[in-house]
Amino acid sequence: MSPSQLIIQRIETIPIRVPLRQIYRGSYYQMSHRATILTRIYTAEGIVGEAFVGDEDHINDQIERVILDEISGRLAGQDALAPERCWQLARPATFNILRDRRIGLVACAAVDTAIWDAIGKAVGQPLWRLWGGYQNNVQCIWTGGYYQTDISIAAEMAAAREAGIAGMKFKVGGLSPDEDARRFIEARKAAGADFVLIADANQGYTPDEAVRFVRLVEDHDLFYFEEPCRWHNDRRAMRDVRYRSGARICAGQSELSAGGCRDLMVDGAIDFCNFDGSWSGGPTEWRRVAAMALVFDVRMCHHEEAHIGAHLLAAIPHGTFADTMHEDRDPIWTHMIANHPKVSGGRITLSDRPGLGWELDEEFIARYRVSYSR
Repeated sequence: MSPSQLIIQRIETIPIRVPLRQIYRGSYYQMSHRATILTRIYTAEGIVGEAFVGDEDHINDQIERVILDEISGRLAGQDALAPERCWQLARPATFNILRDRRIGLVACAAVDTAIWDAIGKAVGQPLWRLWGGYQNNVQCIWTGGYYQTDISIAAEMAAAREAGIAGMKFKVGGLSPDEDARRFIEARKAAGADFVLIADANQGYTPDEAVRFVRLVEDHDLFYFEEPCRWHNDRRAMRDVRYRSGARICAGQSELSAGGCRDLMVDGAIDFCNFDGSWSGGPTEWRRVAAMALVFDVRMCHHEEAHIGAHLLAAIPHGTFADTMHEDRDPIWTHMIANHPKVSGGRITLSDRPGLGWELDEEFIARYRVSYSR
């Protein structure tokens, strides 16, 4: 029988930092490590909710401090079966205007996700079912096509096909539209016609450059174009690229709130919304965006973090792809989850295990956990 309440007693955090085999470069950024924070919520009823969120290598220590110093005390004694109330109680962690807003948002997301895991365990249901239950599986893609890696485009496409992956989010925006178009076309020829190929510029182009890129690849089945335009005027710029080029546009990962995604939809800037639950306060906020997207005929994605995103996307009728990576780029997704889902026919299937349903590899956690000075 399910408990009638889940009283939060304490919150534990374990920061994780894993070196990558090589540096991965997008349009204007690079990554040398993968980082996350494992958060566990202990309840008086003996149920422990746990989740790992974020990839903020440069601010992980600050996120941990916010969880422990600002959110933990607010939630002590609260009922985890009231996730909306817990979300509101944690929200002041985002109000400090003198620090990076993402610090508080990721801290809130860590707690919100762990609370939802506890709820699923309490009622004996997986989160994909609690959040809507539309289906128990989603298509699985890789993010790839990084610049200056030690693998050729053809070899990377072959590796994705061999792994059974349905498609790839391919990095562009770091070179001229002509050079990036040649790379994209090379990827299409190597991957084949039945492979989903997405261009992700990470806000690397001007509107004119983005339109030129689309026209150069228009005969090569661009599935959608993600964050094509630079940040300072991106909502209007993406709207213009969408109307001028005819390409389907995806954005949302750089928004910090449901309101920001609402404005993308109202202004006609996007066809796909890849809101990031961890960068924006947690699954509770992501689900608000998904509800809006349905009435705007916008499809939902989730930026990275497939261990959470797959549940959210499987739960709804307008979900798309679990956004994963090769194990060299994301060893946490591949190795921290002991019961890692296998790809079959381009899809991953979620189990009926309650909550998020993941068994975490304690040896991996012990090997890569870090301690920050207090």
